[in-house]
Amino acid sequence: MFGKFYDMRLALVFSTAWFFVEVQSLDNGVALTPPMGWIVWERFRCNVDCVEDPDNCISEKLFKDTIDRIASDGYRDAGYQYVNLDDCWMSHERDVAGRLYANETRFPNGIKALVEYANSKGVKLGIYEDVGPLTCAFYPGSLGHIETDAQTFADWGIDYLKFDGCFSLPWRMDHDYPEMTRALNKTGRPIVFSCEWPLYQSEVLIKPNYTLIGESCNLWRNFDDIQDSWESVLSVIDYYAKEQDTLIAASGPGRWNDPDMLLVGDFGLSYDQSKAQMAMWSIFAAPLMMSNDLRTISPQARDILLNKEVIAIDQDPLGKMGRQVITRYGIEVWTRPLTDNNYASVMLSRRTDGRPYSLRTTLRAMGVGDKFKAYALRDLFLHQDVGVFLLDEALHFLVNPTGVVMVRASPAPKAHG
Repeated sequence: MFGKFYDMRLALVFSTAWFFVEVQSLDNGVALTPPMGWIVWERFRCNVDCVEDPDNCISEKLFKDTIDRIASDGYRDAGYQYVNLDDCWMSHERDVAGRLYANETRFPNGIKALVEYANSKGVKLGIYEDVGPLTCAFYPGSLGHIETDAQTFADWGIDYLKFDGCFSLPWRMDHDYPEMTRALNKTGRPIVFSCEWPLYQSEVLIKPNYTLIGESCNLWRNFDDIQDSWESVLSVIDYYAKEQDTLIAASGPGRWNDPDMLLVGDFGLSYDQSKAQMAMWSIFAAPLMMSNDLRTISPQARDILLNKEVIAIDQDPLGKMGRQVITRYGIEVWTRPLTDNNYASVMLSRRTDGRPYSLRTTLRAMGVGDKFKAYALRDLFLHQDVGVFLLDEALHFLVNPTGVVMVRASPAPKAHG
């Protein structure tokens, strides 16, 4: 978050002496499939004006409204279990014991009470802090208070921590993020740990140590903050294509690359582009963290987010990120191996020429393995079986401009004799 607002001078002012200590791996047993839920930031940002905008400010009311929608509108039952605070939830100072506490005007009952409300609805609450001396919006950071903050979150019953990196020094993150890992382990509470560690290191040309990051965090941001536009979505996809060898090797059950929030239901994406983001994030084996207004979301957007067949691809327990296997004429094909010798493929169009593109290919060219001679294809947005095809048999897909076709390929060992 706020990568462009990173101020190295302020980070240097707040820098303290530090030293390397023995690494302790994260020991929480959670996020064995990518986390799913809702996070406030992309849609609501740091709106703290509850006088002029009481329905949309960062407040207890907004979170209770969202928890209600998660619980009652099918999201929780589809797997979206976390509702997460982001920056601007807290007071500008700590209490006399050095502990964080929520802004008392906007969260009059405190965070523990909000956790209890979420849990009463079968939902888990997540929270936000920063590894540096300040958060990106200049609220108190965790530097010098890591053990206290970890215990505070555990005492409140928090189930997910997003740990940002504003105003921190990227070259000491290999120490500071694992320090929070150790502190979370010490609490004994299994809290999903979301890091922004490789993002900030990459910005200053430090090569992230994904072995250490994967031992310390359940998920991590490694590219720019997503914005509400198709161009932003494509920039994320471009980065994941460029770095796919590194990112595929880094991720797996309990440790996930995080391309940032789902924009589905916001303002910037068309219907086809919304399906495209949902499909690509599922091919990435990415966390599915919505950031939208569930009180006003359109039925079309809701149907995309609740597509159980696409969600099943994202949540496949094999946990393998997909690979870009074809790029031609503005069309990309990405394929991901799944459990039971299944595969998922997305045909993504970057074209804007006004009519669907006719993609002709084969299962073999799409990266489907050759353990079986034939596979049955199912279209995951149309919810229709397409047919059974040999590996080198001609396939024909019509892909809408800035849209996708997404299929699942399942072995058909008895097909064609």
